Amino acid sequence: MLRKKLEERITKVSARISIVVFFIMAFEIMIMISPFAFFFYSVFNPIFHWLDKYRATSWLTTFFLPHMILPPTLFLKAVRVLGSVCFIAGSLTFIICALQVYLGKIFKWGIASRGLYLYIRHPQYLALAIWGIGLSILWPRFIVLASLSLMLVLYYFLSKDEERRMLKQHGKAYQDYMSRTGMFVPKRIGGYVAFGQSSSAKSSWRYAVVPLLIIGIVIGTGFLLRAVSLSSLSFVTKDKVTLVSLLPEDNILSPNVLKGILRKSTRTSIGLEEDKDYLGYVMPVDYIMQGMIADTGGESHLFKQHHTIAMISDWVLHPFQHLRASPSLHMAQMHHVDPAVARRHHCPIGLKDPGGDCDTCVYRRVILVEIEPNDGGNLSGAGVFSIGVKRVPISFVDINVKTGEILEAVKVQRSTAWQDVPTPGI
Repeated sequence: MLRKKLEERITKVSARISIVVFFIMAFEIMIMISPFAFFFYSVFNPIFHWLDKYRATSWLTTFFLPHMILPPTLFLKAVRVLGSVCFIAGSLTFIICALQVYLGKIFKWGIASRGLYLYIRHPQYLALAIWGIGLSILWPRFIVLASLSLMLVLYYFLSKDEERRMLKQHGKAYQDYMSRTGMFVPKRIGGYVAFGQSSSAKSSWRYAVVPLLIIGIVIGTGFLLRAVSLSSLSFVTKDKVTLVSLLPEDNILSPNVLKGILRKSTRTSIGLEEDKDYLGYVMPVDYIMQGMIADTGGESHLFKQHHTIAMISDWVLHPFQHLRASPSLHMAQMHHVDPAVARRHHCPIGLKDPGGDCDTCVYRRVILVEIEPNDGGNLSGAGVFSIGVKRVPISFVDINVKTGEILEAVKVQRSTAWQDVPTPGI
């Protein structure tokens, strides 16, 4: 009896800890653009570096969706929107179900059997799973998926434990309730996905299989989405320099961009060596997350900008706002000025044209990173995003994409705005 209580206690504590770990990993995006970023990374960055050190674990710090590149296909756009929908729907459902349960305990309503509880026995855990899927898409680092799979496994065992206790406490009333409801999906659907939902002692072998199945499906989906993402991106390579555009419509600009970058004088000024491979990110000059690629200046230090809540709200409620918004809007938000005049005084590349139109700007910023493959070979195209490959920033250029003229070429430190913290590659 004592052993059983101890096992129940361990299961509960482990489940609670798992959701805390998942919350921390998934909300890294919120923390890293807050003033508390380096307090957070003083604890977790050593873990990321330890994972990066070994080939068997280096995949955990990489991303499985194009976090910085606007999804180029309808499928990837749908996945990105699904992240916001799942996050909001899961949060609201969890709050409603939690209120139903705790108010029921206060007012002694008995077994929660109304609302979603009329159809499934654990809508709170289902809501947590949906919320977790949304967060995993919003911040698609593999370690988030790994912590999500751990959370799902532990909450599966916790739900089984709760059902045993409820049967003991309520007897036939709860048995009747179980007979007309499904565990995580309605009973009429449960016949198709009943694996792991049976409470029969004869199905105890499933306790070993279900966790492996959950982990395999969650992590496997991540690798599948990563493969789909990389196959959907457009790369242009010449003379060991590969370009990828953050905006799909900028793909056609790559030839002119390469022409400007590969001029001998430009190659020398930005530090391109003949025997090394490079990746260039082509982006709007004011791309708000460029600090994740390289430290291009103070405005790329988002943890100093005090826009955490506004940026996260846009990230959840407006999936493509961080790239699609007018450059003048981004500048206006950072400098607290009217978007109509932001360009006149705060242009990120120093242009002061009262009649300038940000939406038709012919300039782009190209951040160049050196590719360091773990096997010493050469990489180009999608290979520059291979797991285990290090991407070290070296410089950036502001370029006229129509003429290939370089407005400015600047060498940067071999680190991002977050120093040596592993940040999204795609």
